[in-house]
Amino acid sequence: MARFALTLEFDGGAFMGLQRQAHGPSVQQSVEEAVQKITGEDVRMHSAGRTDAGVHALAMRSHVDIAKDITPFRLMEAINALVRPAPIAVTACAVVPDDWHARFSCIGRSYIYRIVNRRAPLTLDKGHAWHLARPLDAEAMHRAAQALVGRHDFTTFRSAHCQAHDPVKTLDRLDVRREGECVLIEASARSFLHHQVRSMVGTLALVGLGQWREGQVAEALAARQRQALGLNAPPDGLYFVGARYPE
Repeated sequence: MARFALTLEFDGGAFMGLQRQAHGPSVQQSVEEAVQKITGEDVRMHSAGRTDAGVHALAMRSHVDIAKDITPFRLMEAINALVRPAPIAVTACAVVPDDWHARFSCIGRSYIYRIVNRRAPLTLDKGHAWHLARPLDAEAMHRAAQALVGRHDFTTFRSAHCQAHDPVKTLDRLDVRREGECVLIEASARSFLHHQVRSMVGTLALVGLGQWREGQVAEALAARQRQALGLNAPPDGLYFVGARYPE
């Protein structure tokens, strides 16, 4: 039995989420079914993150255990051939130690959120970014975001359906910058609560639009109530970009 680490890229718009769902297609189901066809084995894929419907990934780390004698390159090529036409690609594959776990060995996760800030509607980026037509003050958003960095109770910024036992998380980084007509929000932490990134982005957007004072973000955090949340950003602009593991 060998453990294979997979790096996955996918367009979340086609799925109900990364994890298997009873009510629609998932990335996990697509990959597991491909591996079953390759090996004849029923496998379970474990992943570093749990993305919602519509959320994308550039480098999701996952793993599967396989008894069949197969090289990482052949496994990667076979999965990529069999998941078609689903918008999933295995961009890297390697054998890892048996005690390496895509989820439990992960010590850091990073996301990026894309806002396209222009009056014209989206064409190529439709479904892959949040479109906001009114001008955003990215510098004000960045200043307000720093109130969320560090160890806090993020009750305000988590879904009412979040299953985490503890709302306290340590946010290592929350940076906002403008690149032309795009406003990019980068977030890094050991782990995140359900909807935490989208909730933080939505609230910062209110600051950028001038609808909230910069200090209101800190006030919303201190309230520790979901009702204090300003706005939950749509999933379209959210991308899982990296998982970090011990050397």
